[in-house]
Amino acid sequence: MDDIRIRHCAPGDYDAVVEIYNHYIENSHATFDTSPYSIGERAPWFSQFHVSGPNQLLVAEKNGTILGFCCSTPFENRAAYDISVETTVYLTPEATGEGVGKRLYEVLLQNLSGIGLHGAYAGVALPNDASVKLHEALGFRKVGEYQEVGWKFDKYWNVAWYEIRIQG
Repeated sequence: MDDIRIRHCAPGDYDAVVEIYNHYIENSHATFDTSPYSIGERAPWFSQFHVSGPNQLLVAEKNGTILGFCCSTPFENRAAYDISVETTVYLTPEATGEGVGKRLYEVLLQNLSGIGLHGAYAGVALPNDASVKLHEALGFRKVGEYQEVGWKFDKYWNVAWYEIRIQG
């Protein structure tokens, strides 16, 4: 694990990030996007991230290969929600279960502390035992569950919501 570097995403990482995310679009209910993205289609999403502030995109890299990413985005686009962010993490299938997601999240939460945020929120499409365990291990707590809120692969999916307070 010491040879894994967590850093802010750079334009040279965009292909890998889109490839990782597209894998989950096509093969998983972890995201409710249903059509894969091109780099161009994802450009507006990438443009929201910065090396400081509430919107950050981190990658885990090992020997020049991107293993996954973790990000924080606006929870909602209304001013009173500016104290909150939504977080997410996606890994290559080979990197799951190796502690990479936890390392990414730990750095992200550390980066978000002390900048005026109050809480981070994560939606987990169920079932997803690995994601539930990850969020709980980081100190997130389940605060609710939407029933049959998503429709993908000809099936309804529930989404559990988790929150964590961000340190002052």
